[in-house]
Amino acid sequence: MKKIVVFLILSLSFNFYGKAQKSPSQLEKEAVQQLVKDSFDSLFSNYRVDLLEDFYTSDFLLLEQGEVWNMDFIKSYLKERNQSSNSVTRTNRFEFIKTEVFGDRAWLAYHNWATFTKEGTITREVYWLESATAIRTSDGWRLELLHSTRAENKK
Repeated sequence: MKKIVVFLILSLSFNFYGKAQKSPSQLEKEAVQQLVKDSFDSLFSNYRVDLLEDFYTSDFLLLEQGEVWNMDFIKSYLKERNQSSNSVTRTNRFEFIKTEVFGDRAWLAYHNWATFTKEGTITREVYWLESATAIRTSDGWRLELLHSTRAENKK
């Protein structure tokens, strides 16, 4: 009888442990979502132009509000913002609508909110509806395209 009870406890423990683990596809989706979050925090909040290649492919494009931003444009933008005396802090928030990973390619659709503060006071809030594509490289996931559309604020 003790053997049966021990067997049942072990079986239930392994079954619960197995269900608590994330599937490889879920881990991949989370990795790509984290790439998006980290890219915005590093690049558009902290203006770390030196980290561009950690997030973007060399031929990356950002389609921003009807404009095409290539890597040269983004580098120039980040350098300019980094040298600005305007000490505004940007805080990003994301809500992912859908994330799909197909082998070495991924795409995402998400809501993106940015809150801008200066000396603790909110100066501006902006909301975008965005999509992105990413590819897996020898250095990890990299974004190759972002499409950003400013939208009416959705809390």
